[in-house]
Amino acid sequence: MARTRPSDAEVEQRRQDILRHVIDSGEVRIDQLSERFGVSLMTVHRDLDDLAERRLLRKLRGRVAAYPALTMETAKRFREGLNLPCKEALCAVAVREVRAGQTVFVDDSTTLFPLVRLLAGIERLVVITNSLEAARILGEHESAEVLLLGGRYTEFDSCIGPDTIEALGRMRADIGFVSATAVAGGRLYHPVRDYASLKRAALAAANKNVLVVDSSKFGRTATYSYGDVSAYDLVIADGGTPDDELAAMRQFGTRVELVDQPGKSGENPGLNRESDGGSSV
Repeated sequence: MARTRPSDAEVEQRRQDILRHVIDSGEVRIDQLSERFGVSLMTVHRDLDDLAERRLLRKLRGRVAAYPALTMETAKRFREGLNLPCKEALCAVAVREVRAGQTVFVDDSTTLFPLVRLLAGIERLVVITNSLEAARILGEHESAEVLLLGGRYTEFDSCIGPDTIEALGRMRADIGFVSATAVAGGRLYHPVRDYASLKRAALAAANKNVLVVDSSKFGRTATYSYGDVSAYDLVIADGGTPDDELAAMRQFGTRVELVDQPGKSGENPGLNRESDGGSSV
């Protein structure tokens, strides 16, 4: 019986799994990757060539190595493909908080790119963002007015710095959406100070604030702390969030909606568990 060829999505998922393993290990022999992922050396070389062309890892003689952790953990080209089905499920719930005619802030978090695509279907929105990718997505549909925050452009395809924060301070949003690089014990962290400052400024710029974060971000810290979840009116996370992290958020009194992880349950993402303070429904 002929072996079924994997789909493009399955190939990309394997490549992302290989990439994560290399990042966790720092450096790995190519033959070890072949054994670990159950594919031929020829296949793993194709995977590594693709990842190297995207500058996601370095392919060396008989082995591969990760780039420095900060670049890998924050670069847009790496982050946007990770946990995509989960991000889409989270954003499908987040978009229900938006009404036609509102002004919405979204930051440059790749977690929110599926949300931005959904915003394109809502009438008469004004969207404030520091993300050039978010502006491009909305620009393709021409359904929303986009206010792009200027400032220092970075390799993460967004603008940041004092000019960005000053411009945001002159605006007001009905609702703001951000994600987080790291959450531990209900406290929020980012490896880059300017981005931590922007997330703090975004809280002051919106009447209602929503944090959208997948379970891979919990139990981690980074260099700069910028507050805790108590500043948010709503946290939308997935069902893989550790129980101790959920308990920590409940202690801050923050409302939490848990979205079923795609593939983990037959239920519709709209059927969420909700935590408000110490209760769970």
